[in-house]
Amino acid sequence: MRKVIALAGNPNVGKSTVFNHLTGLRQHTGNWAGKTVECVSGTCKRGSKVYEFVDLPGCYSLSSHSREEEIARDYICLEGPDAVVVVCDATCLERNLILLLQIMEITPKVVLCVNLLDEAKKKKIHVDLQKLSGELHIPVIGCSARSGEGVEQILDAIESLQEKSKEQTGIVHQACLESVDPFVKRARKLCERAVVYEKAEYDRKDRMLDRLFTGRVTGFLVLFLFLFGIFWITAAGANIPSAYLQKGAFWLEEKLIEGAVFLGISPAAYEPIICGAYRVLSWVVSVMLPPMAIFFPLFTLLEDFGYLPRVAFNLDKCFQKCRACGKQALTMCMGFGCNAVGVTGCRIIDSPRERMIAILTNSFVPCNGRFPTMLALLSLFFVGSTGAGADSVLAAVCLSFVILFGIGMTLLVSRILSGTILKGMPSAFTLELPPYRCPKVGRVLINSILNRTLYVLGRAVLVAAPAGLFIWVLANVQTKDASILQHCVNFLDPFGRMIGLDGVILMAFILGMPANEIVLPIILMTYLCQGNLQDISDIYLIKQILTENGWTWLTALNTILFSLLHWPCGTTCLTIRKETGSVKWMALAILIPTAVGLVICFLNTTVVNFVTGVL
Repeated sequence: MRKVIALAGNPNVGKSTVFNHLTGLRQHTGNWAGKTVECVSGTCKRGSKVYEFVDLPGCYSLSSHSREEEIARDYICLEGPDAVVVVCDATCLERNLILLLQIMEITPKVVLCVNLLDEAKKKKIHVDLQKLSGELHIPVIGCSARSGEGVEQILDAIESLQEKSKEQTGIVHQACLESVDPFVKRARKLCERAVVYEKAEYDRKDRMLDRLFTGRVTGFLVLFLFLFGIFWITAAGANIPSAYLQKGAFWLEEKLIEGAVFLGISPAAYEPIICGAYRVLSWVVSVMLPPMAIFFPLFTLLEDFGYLPRVAFNLDKCFQKCRACGKQALTMCMGFGCNAVGVTGCRIIDSPRERMIAILTNSFVPCNGRFPTMLALLSLFFVGSTGAGADSVLAAVCLSFVILFGIGMTLLVSRILSGTILKGMPSAFTLELPPYRCPKVGRVLINSILNRTLYVLGRAVLVAAPAGLFIWVLANVQTKDASILQHCVNFLDPFGRMIGLDGVILMAFILGMPANEIVLPIILMTYLCQGNLQDISDIYLIKQILTENGWTWLTALNTILFSLLHWPCGTTCLTIRKETGSVKWMALAILIPTAVGLVICFLNTTVVNFVTGVL
């Protein structure tokens, strides 16, 4: 016997935690019919019964002001699930009950799950579940989903529902759902009878933190400090594991070569695979994995703590002035980990125009793949030699300012797009500032590593190996008196020098499109005239190689700027193509940051050369 259960609720009420606890690993994702918003469903077995839970998009009402609300309403009305479980937050029950009351207008087969009772207990908030059940005439379950307490009782409540024929699940006229006032008034009366606030200022601590995190001055200062802290911990913590991974990868490479030689395999056969595809693959893994394994958990901790919505709140006015959506601040934050993830996250923006602006500008914030090159060049040419600890701090400060410049370019380009090819006025949206919660560190580590780190790394690996083979061919196939790679470098060199770079740097960025982590190794390989990527762990030797090939602080600065402002990686481009369904928009997403990067480097070089010439 199989029953379909819809799981509904406001954002930030722990609905996904309830869903994950019930379904475990028996989940799958897909797209809603005719929509770009993903749906998640999973199964739960209890004896001979199988429950299929469908996790509806989080929404505040069923008035269809957003795609999430439209999807939730249409699913409940048209698909006729056997029951709807509405998850509410015990700490702000009045607002959550509005959605419950609207759903009860559509279907009588409803279970109320009052979640976060542990948080309510800390704030001295008492919810009378029996009184709520008596007033609403539906089963009411209390739980603390993060610890799993009470979640199993949801199944008992579902089984206790009286069987209702599908004819009883009707479609309410849209005007009924648009009239929110009656639901607001009834929700207020319900809470007056069933909720007791032992402390009048139960949310005092949250309001104090909000004054710090969302203040006009302190909000942006805290944002900068958080950026600096995350980048410093990521940079300082990733160095040692990256070094060990590189040593292990190159040790394995030596053993593979020895094995190939022992088996009598020709170098022409094993070098493209081992020295080309495998070496690039090992570079990507060793350079990309440690920073992501540190960055994503830190990012997720801030997310669980409740800080990221405050970032969107702080930046909302900035994006509104650019005629873009404040939710773009959230998708921009996602791009710090991976631009492809940031592009996918743009689905949360309802307006197609504003969603396209967010997609086209997401690559102006650097992903983890660009951090190693930028940090290395900052350390070599701008930080100085004040000790390893001080170096990492200064490099993180410099990188934070580079990131702020990228955010500024995001705002500027968003404003230009909203006034030209994507004209329009900014739309309003509802932004909830959820209560602050102590993150569950263990769950954060598992989810961030499995769902984010390994997922992003897997996509990078898929493009890194073919790219390594291609780079090896370019570097080793000779035509006339030089390799194909050298001919390409010579062709690009005049243009590269005009914008303060050179042909080697431009070619490295072109070849690094599949994975930004390999840009600096390609630069070193080309300067050394080697046919393979080089493992040079001595940072001062790297600086010596670069300076011997004409690098100055201006070259390094332009390379950092171009690393910040250039085309998205291959994975992100494919994601843009999938999300927009258009090669045209993907091409524009490549062209816009590239044009901006070239113009910025040219202007920077022109101004510096003019000033130094005058002085």
